[in-house]
Amino acid sequence: MSMTENKICVITGATSGIGKATAIQLAKLNIELVLIGRNPAKLEHTKQFIVGKTGNRNIHFFLADLSSQKDIVTVSSNIKKQYSYIDILINNAGAIVLTHKKSIDDVELTFALNHLSYFLLTNCLIDLLKIKSHARIINVSSIAHRNAIIDFNDIHNEKKYKPFKAYSQSKLANILFTYKLAKQLHGTGITVNAIHPGLISSDLIKNNNPGIIGRFLAYMHHLVGKRPEIAGKAITYLASSQDLENISGKYFDGNIETPSSDYSYNEEIWQKLGNETSVTVAGFPSFNTAYLVEDEVNYPVSFNGKMRFKITLPADMPKDEVEAEVMKHEKTAHYLEVKSPKKVIV
Repeated sequence: MSMTENKICVITGATSGIGKATAIQLAKLNIELVLIGRNPAKLEHTKQFIVGKTGNRNIHFFLADLSSQKDIVTVSSNIKKQYSYIDILINNAGAIVLTHKKSIDDVELTFALNHLSYFLLTNCLIDLLKIKSHARIINVSSIAHRNAIIDFNDIHNEKKYKPFKAYSQSKLANILFTYKLAKQLHGTGITVNAIHPGLISSDLIKNNNPGIIGRFLAYMHHLVGKRPEIAGKAITYLASSQDLENISGKYFDGNIETPSSDYSYNEEIWQKLGNETSVTVAGFPSFNTAYLVEDEVNYPVSFNGKMRFKITLPADMPKDEVEAEVMKHEKTAHYLEVKSPKKVIV
């Protein structure tokens, strides 16, 4: 039996570009694929294309707009109903958004899609990743992170929107999340790594930018970018190579492990971003915040900026009870204090 046989991989952004190329490579290894996307026609076409190209019929898809927190929670729940475990999670969906836009959750769209989706989907599926040994999480980042810092005074780029600054910040956030999560999951058998797949001809700019400028930049991107298959092979290497079975908390340029920016190794920044991210996703009451904080941490939950409450919930409280308790205070609660007897994921 090969080491990839009976493996299940969840991958986002797989209907075009890097994600599609990666899905094809993984399918050739007889890995069962779970594709997540927002366009059912594209997903069905991608599924049939992969089946026809590889002969692997274990290709399935689920619908979700990954800039929507509600959709992420819902699709995670649907995946859990059909799968008892996951071996690989590849967070790949992303975009460069040329004008300032908000997600349905009133979050700047680049930050919502490129970073929050990684954070929220990973946390929602982490239980499935813990079932089998040697599960892998791969976060697709970019070399663009090297010119970025996290502007905590304007993390949603409200003051002056610069698209490539927003993109670079989101790709840095991917790496900070990777390093922090790898440290917290040490000893669990789950590895977490980030990758810059290279400058690839893809729909990174075309998606979410339908205007003339967006089409022109997308055209130029296709001219200078390399074939997506190159990136697909690199990501597949991270997802399947036995050489990387115990490698975690690393950044890869293609299939070469390399240092990321000096800024990205600051653990205080990891924590600060983790807190900021948790605040942003916690406004959705169906998300089980009780399992996303550390010992004795006051965990902020925003509910439209109305009155403030502190409620204490045990970390081992069943999810449905946590949701019911939070929902009870949905219209007025602003802070949720969770006291946990154990450290868990932020």
